[in-house]
Amino acid sequence: MKIDLAENWGITKVTVLYDRPSERFHPITNDEKHDLLMKLSSTYPCFSSDSPDKTVFTERYADGRVAECEDRPALVVSSTSWTEDEDFSILFYALQDYERVRQEFPSHYPPLIVAVTGKGPMKSYYSSLIAEQQWAHVAVITPWMTAEDYPKLLASADLGVCLHYSSSGLDLPMKVVDMFGSGLPVAAINYPALPELVHHNENGLIFKTKQELANLLQDWFRGFPKETAIKETYYDFYKNIDKFRELSWHSCWTCNALPLFSHKEAMTLKG
Repeated sequence: MKIDLAENWGITKVTVLYDRPSERFHPITNDEKHDLLMKLSSTYPCFSSDSPDKTVFTERYADGRVAECEDRPALVVSSTSWTEDEDFSILFYALQDYERVRQEFPSHYPPLIVAVTGKGPMKSYYSSLIAEQQWAHVAVITPWMTAEDYPKLLASADLGVCLHYSSSGLDLPMKVVDMFGSGLPVAAINYPALPELVHHNENGLIFKTKQELANLLQDWFRGFPKETAIKETYYDFYKNIDKFRELSWHSCWTCNALPLFSHKEAMTLKG
């Protein structure tokens, strides 16, 4: 946007202040994950297990300790407006391809549970289309999460998917900022400004086509959860996201915006 203001509007004195996640978005403990997943299991059978204090992802033992299940599925989360501006067919294709690959190589890929939040005009269409597929290895749910539970869902997931494509090419998706705040790596569709936020193979993954997203999902979850094919990259992502989280909104405001207001106030007093 700074470049656009200079080239198209002749505005050159510009300071960039990036959005940061609110304090509600942060990593959570296994206990908090388990409580959320237990709540979801009461509504969505794909989360439930045959034991009373266990989900397909986590289990609380008799001593109160919570641990992740060794054979757990992978959890993907995406937030969408269900409009033509966010082309859900891209994710639909990638999930369809994942179903095919998992069926062919069941020992190489985990089952996938995909939570797609949000409301919009295309939701019923794609919900019906997904139901028609009768996938055996991919389950898609479309929950409406409360303001309290949505950050916990992000923090419980293994990968976020962002389908936001900026019509102007200038804005950055707040949903990715929130995912990073929750400690969640993101696969996001590419457009000109996106690399300012998502750095490919550093804190996230960038794709351009439905096949690229399909390949990313398969690469990311191959061998999951025990031995992922990109294990080194996997941990590097989390370290880089932790660095992103170190800068709060307050610190960014203090470093970038406050000096401008302080300078203006000083000039006013001089005048």
